[in-house]
Amino acid sequence: MTRRTKKVLMTGRFGTRYGATLRKRVKTIELKSRSKFRCPICRVKAVKRKSSGIWECQKCGHVMTGGAWVLETAEGKRSKRILRK
Repeated sequence: MTRRTKKVLMTGRFGTRYGATLRKRVKTIELKSRSKFRCPICRVKAVKRKSSGIWECQKCGHVMTGGAWVLETAEGKRSKRILRK
């Protein structure tokens, strides 16, 4: 059998409900939250989201807090940059 959700990926579960724009928004958020990020301790791309705002490195086991959907939010990056000055 062929894949039925080639374009929509994980939002295929919604079918035709909720509108295309909202499904596209959900798709971008879920792709970001389910991808792996680089660990600030061991520098390996192995950090995954455990729950909302809690992230864990699968290699070194380091648990850290961050954004709800991405490891480092834009505001967090901005505040780090200000603190470095």
